[in-house]
Amino acid sequence: MVSRSFLFIYVLVMFCLAGMAFSELSDDFYHHICPKALPTIKRVVVDAVRKERRMGASLLRLHFHDCFVNGCDASILLDQTSTINSEKTSRANNNSARGFEVIDKIKSEVDKVCGRSVVSCADILAVAARDSVVALHGPSWKVKLGRRDSTTASRTAANNNIPTPFMDLPALIKNFKKQGLDEKDLVALSGGHTLGFAQCFTFRNRIYNETNIDPTFRRQRQANCPRSGGDSNLAPLDPTPALFDSKYFSDLRSKKGLLHSDQALFSGGKTDDLVEKYSKNLGMFSKDFAQSMIKMGNIKPLTGKRGQIRVNCRKVN
Repeated sequence: MVSRSFLFIYVLVMFCLAGMAFSELSDDFYHHICPKALPTIKRVVVDAVRKERRMGASLLRLHFHDCFVNGCDASILLDQTSTINSEKTSRANNNSARGFEVIDKIKSEVDKVCGRSVVSCADILAVAARDSVVALHGPSWKVKLGRRDSTTASRTAANNNIPTPFMDLPALIKNFKKQGLDEKDLVALSGGHTLGFAQCFTFRNRIYNETNIDPTFRRQRQANCPRSGGDSNLAPLDPTPALFDSKYFSDLRSKKGLLHSDQALFSGGKTDDLVEKYSKNLGMFSKDFAQSMIKMGNIKPLTGKRGQIRVNCRKVN
């Protein structure tokens, strides 16, 4: 009788553990399914960044904007249809999010080497973000894999959940907390702005109306961002927009943050100390950035039998 009870409990525990293993992400998910998947993603990303350095920041941003809307499920890649409310036209992404053609290229090349569609678009976004950072001399990290792709998208959720460049520190902390991310994650992930550019309309109010800004920096930015017009004119988010370094944080200490949400991280609030530490210690920033990227990549993934592996990243199967 005891042995039967023990056997039943043992089988039950093993079944539960098997279910957990099946539904969790792992860094060797494609090791046996398609060992050439990750090298192929890296090859396409490196080639894209070589052709256009700005693309690294764009691919990193796609992953970020994907994860903040109902989890890391590649919903950001879905085009508008009669049943899909595309996130591409949300306030944060419209005429701004880019790199979709690179993701298409990666998907095509990966499916070719795998012989079938086994690598999800969500995993492609996560790996491409990591490989983009590495291509621009930033840190590497082990990407947890096994995400599946959503069959829906939400422009409303994108409008509500993606942090805006106009947020102050309390709003940013609240926004990240909703995603299970803390203040350290907020500062580290904001450091992704060591790469890339921003459009004039996102920082116009800062350079014309705010006072906690370096006067010379203000004049430099006003030269390419008039009070009216030129909304899409670009300015670098830090002095070295194609190099992963700590100058973004040094700029914040000098009141040269381009976006209001950037400068909010160093404005007499609780994140000042971390900004100061990162500005002086690239190694610390790189380590924390990598850890926060792993944490962000784990936001509500679809695993197991939930979702699907899209054949075309732009539409559901």
